[in-house]
Amino acid sequence: MLPGSSTSLTALFHGCGSHLKLLECVVDGTGRSCRSKTPAEDRYIVLYQQKEQAHHSSAGGKSVSCCLRKADLPKTVARRLRGGGLYARRPVVCVPLTRKHRTARLQWCREHHNWTEQDWTCVLFSDESRFSLSSDCRRQLIWRESNTSYRPENIQEKDRYPTCSIMV
Repeated sequence: MLPGSSTSLTALFHGCGSHLKLLECVVDGTGRSCRSKTPAEDRYIVLYQQKEQAHHSSAGGKSVSCCLRKADLPKTVARRLRGGGLYARRPVVCVPLTRKHRTARLQWCREHHNWTEQDWTCVLFSDESRFSLSSDCRRQLIWRESNTSYRPENIQEKDRYPTCSIMV
């Protein structure tokens, strides 16, 4: 391949939906991209990811590269995000509670607030473990700043046992 020749690449990025995007890149003789990122493009990548994080809380480096509509390698995008202070981490998972669940929990706490040790001796706390029969590998990562794991946009509501489970 000649240095500086143009090659059209078709790439499917999973974070962008189910349609294909036609991406064009300039490739040198070694097969690497000749384009270098400017500081403005680096800032755009970081700002776009922070905006997506606030709206969707599950966007990753792949969606950033799709929004740029250039042949950005996922490693390049990840490197730019890390340079901007964002790191790929597993999101904190919490159980989705409805208003009815919260009200019931608060009512239970208020009813048992004044219990004595004698009252609690009649209660049996189970030490059983619950195992889900469905797989949940938690491989989905989010890009976030350090020490921001418990911000609402970084918490993913998820029912830990959406299907069958076994108590052992």
